[in-house]
Amino acid sequence: MEDKKIIIITAPSGSGKTTLVKELMKNVPDLAFSISACTRSPRENEVHGKDYYFYSVEEFKNLANKGAFLEWEMVYEGKFYGTLKSECERIWEDKKTPIFDIDVQGAMNLQKQYPHSSLSIFIQAPSLEELRNRLIKRGTETPETLEERINKAKAEQHSAPEFDAIIINDDLKIATNKLTNTVTDFLSGDEPDE
Repeated sequence: MEDKKIIIITAPSGSGKTTLVKELMKNVPDLAFSISACTRSPRENEVHGKDYYFYSVEEFKNLANKGAFLEWEMVYEGKFYGTLKSECERIWEDKKTPIFDIDVQGAMNLQKQYPHSSLSIFIQAPSLEELRNRLIKRGTETPETLEERINKAKAEQHSAPEFDAIIINDDLKIATNKLTNTVTDFLSGDEPDE
């Protein structure tokens, strides 16, 4: 497996990583999205097997006990997320490179499993104030979950230097170009810029 490359994109919630990943995938057709598994409820317009694999906590734990995940964890209280081994295999069989849009701890776990064949990129909002504004605009957070996400983001910022590249998502076009260049350089065998 070590010769098969993977792209890991991570960020605190609200940094815009999902938007950037969608833009990146338009620009780099050799990538395929690795669908994460989770136990949270689907948001409006999210589809099982397309956006996430949505499982009950019991189903998720059964999969974990069977060794079905490359990595998994409880990201928020009672909310489990993980990366299914079958996702990587499916994408590699299609002769594509898996791209992971996952939380910071999951990204660090994946990076440890693929130290020589992964590119890990940390997406950062320009400030915590901007991050808060983006989460509020999203309209999916209660005051409690908003504070939980902001506090988690503060802690996650300290992990940014652990990743191969850091991209500040202040301007979508600039961030997309930087992300696209970083990924295409990696896929072609060039080292990422520090």
